[in-house]
Amino acid sequence: MLETIAVATGVVAAAEIGDKTQLLALCLAARFRRPLPIVLGILAATVFNHALAGAAGVVISSWLTPEVLRWVLTVSFLAMAAWMLVPDKIDEEASCGGPSRFGVFGTTTILFFLAEMGDKTQIATVAMAAHYQAALAVVIGTTLGMLVADVPAVFIGDRFSKKVSLRAMRMIAAAVFLVFAAAPWISDLF
Repeated sequence: MLETIAVATGVVAAAEIGDKTQLLALCLAARFRRPLPIVLGILAATVFNHALAGAAGVVISSWLTPEVLRWVLTVSFLAMAAWMLVPDKIDEEASCGGPSRFGVFGTTTILFFLAEMGDKTQIATVAMAAHYQAALAVVIGTTLGMLVADVPAVFIGDRFSKKVSLRAMRMIAAAVFLVFAAAPWISDLF
């Protein structure tokens, strides 16, 4: 379980560097200047979103034969590796100008949940939950990974993004997904 949590944490933390949700965290921090409710909103949205994704991954894996699941996961991980190389920008639904009538926590929770729908980390959560058959461990790890990447963005703001090579982090995340894609096939050789 600890290995699954560690892998999921590392993959998502690397994938989040420069991702739209990290940019959203920077934006919300600049707008509201209240880090604690922003961090709690990120946590709430991530737990809910990734719990749904983790459950979906386990359910999907139970519907497929091991051989079909192996191919689906291989293709999914290869697609994730390629997607990691594409820089993210804040899109329309995840803008900082969200509805402030919900307060800092509510606005953060709503915007983060919407921004994560169909995002790299949500799809990675589905794939890792299907691969490891351990939704809870994957959700704990992916949530920690989101917090590792996004909480410093809230507290440090622009200085954080200037000190980290976004390209290098995307390359590392892509390499991890390539390893995930190759692992089932390599293990057959030994």
